[in-house]
Amino acid sequence: MTAFAFVFPGQGSQSVGMLDGWGDHPVVRATLEEASDALGEDIGRLIHEGPKEVLALTTNTQPVMLVAGVAAWRVWQAEGGADPIAVAGHSLGEYSALVAAGALSLADAAPLVRFRAQAMQQAVPVGAGAMAAILGLDADAVRAGCAEAQASLAPDSGEVVEAVNFNDPAQTVIAGSKAAVDKACEVLKARGAKRALPLPVSAPFHSSLMRPAAEALRERLATVPLQAPRIPVVNNIDVAVETDPARIRDALVRQAAGPVRWVECVQALRARGAQAIVECGPGKVLLGLTKRIDPQVQAAALYDPATLTEVKALLAA
Repeated sequence: MTAFAFVFPGQGSQSVGMLDGWGDHPVVRATLEEASDALGEDIGRLIHEGPKEVLALTTNTQPVMLVAGVAAWRVWQAEGGADPIAVAGHSLGEYSALVAAGALSLADAAPLVRFRAQAMQQAVPVGAGAMAAILGLDADAVRAGCAEAQASLAPDSGEVVEAVNFNDPAQTVIAGSKAAVDKACEVLKARGAKRALPLPVSAPFHSSLMRPAAEALRERLATVPLQAPRIPVVNNIDVAVETDPARIRDALVRQAAGPVRWVECVQALRARGAQAIVECGPGKVLLGLTKRIDPQVQAAALYDPATLTEVKALLAA
């Protein structure tokens, strides 16, 4: 069998009906029931019916994406799928990866990610922060543009702009206060960026403005049971594999207000021997990023029975 890794998507991959392709699969149904019990609401109905605007609220998106990724993982296991050599998750997806690896239970993870979402939303007033995707520049150029933009603003203004998601070699997301992000978009376009796309988000995720959320998350995580993962988990903040629960907690805290080093995460999975990388959960966002990070890797997505069959065939080849 081809050596493979699983990766789990985060916010942005959600859609109404994203689990409908599984039909009434008993594993998916049981996963939805477990998460609904933990959250005190019918999460399956929210995913199936939406509406889109409600599903897109950060406090809903984070738990539904967690559940969707875990559901696909559990189906993979139930259908006889082998363990990957390692797992990783993009931002929120790291929590799905930790559940898949046995470090965190779904019953604990679902309310935890909802708390994380609430803390992030409360850290910065709606409209005060912003994020933008910068296309066509490498990461160093984006960092330099952010530094130039911030230097052009009054030192005591409190304006902040940082590179926060290193998604692929030519796509980096920036985040911070709205004025600083707007200025950075101007600077980066002048420096040759093909596009600077404002993102429809409610907070400047992964920027230093999220430190109040990170501290709130630190207190909450101290109460959540964590175990050593049985499958290696490559984390976002350090691109490292941790086995000590205290170090895993610390990495999750720092991840909330620190960058997602996704290019390096994919490279680390490859360095561990993964010949194929499978996106486990709704959408194909990570599939596209994976191909752009390493065109030589075999990349696939797993989100319904048809793709389950395709992934099995790919890995058996």
